[in-house]
Amino acid sequence: MPLVNVMVNQRAYTIACDEGEEEHLKELAVHVDSKVRELLGSVGQVGDQRLMLMSALLLADEHHTVSTQLEALKSELAGVGFARDELDKRLAKSESFAADTLESAAKRVENVAAKLVRA
Repeated sequence: MPLVNVMVNQRAYTIACDEGEEEHLKELAVHVDSKVRELLGSVGQVGDQRLMLMSALLLADEHHTVSTQLEALKSELAGVGFARDELDKRLAKSESFAADTLESAAKRVENVAAKLVRA
């Protein structure tokens, strides 16, 4: 299991991860570090534990917001899918009606043509 060194709040941490996840873990650590720095700018140095907790809460809030937006988009997409299915049904019905109408018109034209030939 690989070990990755990351920096958060100017402190080094060694974290174990699965094989191939090293770069992803480093990217996550950079994101956490940016939240810690953001908090440092607004609340100052309040202790590592409190700073990490506050950062975790900010990240959890972001995750919650994005998850809520994703669920709303999924619902919207499902509605769009339903609307598309309804439009497909209406289109098929319209195409069938148009085909029937054209066939009927063609028969009438053939009847008129036949009457003209006999006349």
